[in-house]
Amino acid sequence: MYQQTIDSPLGPVQICASERGISKINFGIATTAPDQPSSLTALAANQLQQYFAGNLRQFSLPLATTGTTFQQQVWQALCKLPFGQTCSYADIARQIANPKAVRAVGAANGKNPIAIVVPCHRVIGANGTLTGYAGGLDNKAWLLAHEQKVTAKC
Repeated sequence: MYQQTIDSPLGPVQICASERGISKINFGIATTAPDQPSSLTALAANQLQQYFAGNLRQFSLPLATTGTTFQQQVWQALCKLPFGQTCSYADIARQIANPKAVRAVGAANGKNPIAIVVPCHRVIGANGTLTGYAGGLDNKAWLLAHEQKVTAKC
């Protein structure tokens, strides 16, 4: 397992990878373990820095997530959400052809191990309000505002 930490506007971002791909991205978590970077963590670090600088809208990273088949379906649907746009949990449930699974989509969204790259921050409540986010609602609001600001520049 490889690990690399970068600074970001949201605090430290920890990137973890296996030989196959990026397995976890967390932010706001202080770690005392020394970094053991790899070419994959370095690639992810570069892309995240470009994202935070407003120069990257689409990540291109090999992912190595572990989760149930349902969780994988939800995370794949999240990756299709366009930069700077939001949708609801019900929208994701319909996209994966399981319209009654709104709560399960919310649970899978909360288990997303690859923050920012798998953009679970783009999922909001059906009434347009910010709802739960493992990284904290302040960070979710910052990420959405950042993407809106970058989109407005074009």
